[in-house]
Amino acid sequence: MSGNSSKVAIVTGASRGIGAAIAERLARDGFTVVVNYSGNAAPAEELARKIEQAGGKALTAKADVADADAVRRMFDAAETAFGGVDILVNNAGIMQLARIADADDANFDRQIAVNLKGTFNTLREAAKRLRDGGRIINFSTTVVGLKLETYGVYAATKAAVETLTAILAKEMRGRNITVNAVAPGPTATDLFLNGKSPELIERMSKMNPLERLGAPADIAASVAFLAGPDGGWINGQTLRANGGMI
Repeated sequence: MSGNSSKVAIVTGASRGIGAAIAERLARDGFTVVVNYSGNAAPAEELARKIEQAGGKALTAKADVADADAVRRMFDAAETAFGGVDILVNNAGIMQLARIADADDANFDRQIAVNLKGTFNTLREAAKRLRDGGRIINFSTTVVGLKLETYGVYAATKAAVETLTAILAKEMRGRNITVNAVAPGPTATDLFLNGKSPELIERMSKMNPLERLGAPADIAASVAFLAGPDGGWINGQTLRANGGMI
């Protein structure tokens, strides 16, 4: 898609799982991709090499989204390397499950720091710095609708992200920048599969009428739609990419 060839996309938490699938898909669609990671550089570098070998353009950028200064530096680096930023995909997030009665302060504070403050940090930079005509795609979760036990703090951070999404869409008036969120259901990533029995995975895969788990590529396709020319009229919405679970 040559129309995207000069457009630059930052994908947070892009070194593995859904984030990596998004980075690969956007690169395939012609975007230059900034592969953000917070800890281990090796998978991010490997992904960037893979994108380059396939004919795409990629740069890695280390930043903990919970750190506002680090987020600013990441935008600086993207602007220095490529001249500007057009797309922000807020995929970075952590999930620590516990009943509300059992959730300790560290559990609460870390999820707020990464999922809510981290999204706020990148939205604040994007609102000031994205080129006109850009796109912002946040990440929520289908659990905001399902309201499953033990997901209380995690789902609360994502419900807040949905609210920020709708409000920022209005605040971007006059700049032709859309702001949306994608809310996946159960998706076959290490994050989801680790620690779950085959029986539980089977049961969760049957919860939607298409009777399978989502694949990272399914979620990446939803993001690609919102980032690309066909998604331009969708704004201020949360797209529940979950096979019809709710």
